[in-house]
Amino acid sequence: MTEFDGELSPAFEILEPATWRAPIIFNSPHSGSVYPSEFLQASRIDLAALRRSEDSFMDELIGDLCGRGFPTVRVNFPRSYVDVNREPYELDPRMFTGRLPSFANTRSMRVAGGLGTIPRVVGDGQEIYRERLAIDDALARIEALYKPYHRALRRLINQAHQTFGTVVVVDCHSMPSIGVSRDEPRRPDVVIGDRYGTSCASLLPDRVEETMRRLGYSVGRNKPYAGGFITEHYGNPASGLHTIQLELNRAVYMDERRRERGPRFAQVTTDFAHLADALASVPLGDLGPFQAAAE
Repeated sequence: MTEFDGELSPAFEILEPATWRAPIIFNSPHSGSVYPSEFLQASRIDLAALRRSEDSFMDELIGDLCGRGFPTVRVNFPRSYVDVNREPYELDPRMFTGRLPSFANTRSMRVAGGLGTIPRVVGDGQEIYRERLAIDDALARIEALYKPYHRALRRLINQAHQTFGTVVVVDCHSMPSIGVSRDEPRRPDVVIGDRYGTSCASLLPDRVEETMRRLGYSVGRNKPYAGGFITEHYGNPASGLHTIQLELNRAVYMDERRRERGPRFAQVTTDFAHLADALASVPLGDLGPFQAAAE
């Protein structure tokens, strides 16, 4: 895997405070902007088009939170190269030469849409690759990038869970201000995803919505984004494991066309600090783990 050593080193970064203020982890899995040269050479579209899939600058918006006592996680490689917010083997057989492993999930809705673990398209539907990829190359990306990231995230989650008895992962994303479909209503400033109430205790999205509305943001829930693999996989509220996804409208903090930080960038960074403080004020006893009721 030496091809990953230089350009993608480190592939991801975990910033952990000397003292944890609360068992709350802020994660940015889609803000990576380090594009390997071999990936750019294999792509039929240019860098500007590839970057449309990025949650640009989201890692910076949460970057100051470590200094306030909250661990943060950021992925440096782009989601168009490997998407860690998918199952490990959501693979589209049309993309590859060679036999896919028998355990690959080739039939998910995300694969059908071209947005598997190794994406076929970028966010606006443009095909990424000129030619089919060797399946061994795809599996190498998963082994070298996807799996180490999830091992590290799992260790961090387990560390918090063992220390505090509970943990909250805030999975931070951004969304285009306008949807692909013209029928979609205007998107709010923030969309909270909790897998329709299954990935975290209800008081957490309630606290997020209350805080963000008080700060002047419009807020929606679960539409058009209810949460991806990370939200679903790591959320087990009965065991005190909570995950919540935040989708921030890009028009709030950046110029989407120029891909530059907007005039409200500093204020949004401050507002994320207020949100972290609000979540830290939730009593740990209200977050479980919870015993099943006796029959």
